[in-house]
Amino acid sequence: MNARQRRLFEDAHKKNPHLKVPELQPVTNWTEADLALIKQGVGDKSTRPASAQGFSAGSDESTGEEVGSVVTYFGEKGFGFLRPEGGGRDVFFHISRLSEGQATDLVPGTKVAYALGMDRTGKMAAATVRILPADSAPKESAKS
Repeated sequence: MNARQRRLFEDAHKKNPHLKVPELQPVTNWTEADLALIKQGVGDKSTRPASAQGFSAGSDESTGEEVGSVVTYFGEKGFGFLRPEGGGRDVFFHISRLSEGQATDLVPGTKVAYALGMDRTGKMAAATVRILPADSAPKESAKS
């Protein structure tokens, strides 16, 4: 029991003196999926397989992908921010979530598709990021 749990138990014990600490049995049947989640961090569940999240692989609607563009990218630090196409708050992303494309293509204005998830601290972040082909981005008119 860590210090926070002990403090919470002591506070609860003051309200109910008959409260007892539950006996926890050690887990002996860990699956590979359980171990993978533990290795990646307790708060980050965004890289679970699509079947575990209730999504089926395929179109953008089924994967929950959104379209946006890169606002800033700090190559030396490996993170940046995306701006949703429909507006709203900028979304944090880390280079480790880039599934398709090159890190060198992450310049401001680059169109990307991303799925929202949580980072290991529980904050909203991009779970997957893929750079969209240049022909899917709207073309700007040539300046004279």
